[in-house]
Amino acid sequence: MAELLIFHHAQGLTPGVRAFGERMAAAGHTVHVPDLYDGRTFDTLDEGIAHAGETGFDTVIARGVDAAQGLPDALVPIGFSLGVLPAQTLAQTRPGARAAVLFHSCVDPAALGAPWPADVPLQIHIMDRDPLASPPEVDLETARRLDAELEEATFFSYPGEQHLFADESLPSYDARAARAAEERVLELLG
Repeated sequence: MAELLIFHHAQGLTPGVRAFGERMAAAGHTVHVPDLYDGRTFDTLDEGIAHAGETGFDTVIARGVDAAQGLPDALVPIGFSLGVLPAQTLAQTRPGARAAVLFHSCVDPAALGAPWPADVPLQIHIMDRDPLASPPEVDLETARRLDAELEEATFFSYPGEQHLFADESLPSYDARAARAAEERVLELLG
């Protein structure tokens, strides 16, 4: 079984993110779900993004990296939207990652200062018409490019236009897409 470090999205550590972690634990994995916002949650994505901007994206990443201190090297970082930043940073810069999973977002590895490590499987899950991942944003383009260029990467696109489709506690939740994504994550971890 895997040791998972799950990072929440911009709305904070919501019941939906916690529930995802609980299901991963029920499947036999060791799960850590740090709160990068010190208990704060936000009703809207815009409010959460504004808070992350005020806090500083570098600070959010640093809090995520700090959350990995003392944990085994063989982690699987999982990020939901904003949480992709610390998850992807850890996968790219901390030796020993077993895999990484990115929900709702994807960053060009070059932007994080390191190439994607060889032999570290990567799953990316984004809706095909997600307004926060489509032009002028480049998340979808980056996910498609990584899928094409990296043997380790697999991009899963889901029909729809919701951003946080995998958080069951939010109105943007899409049960069908979320279940399919979760099954794929469990298959990767198995």
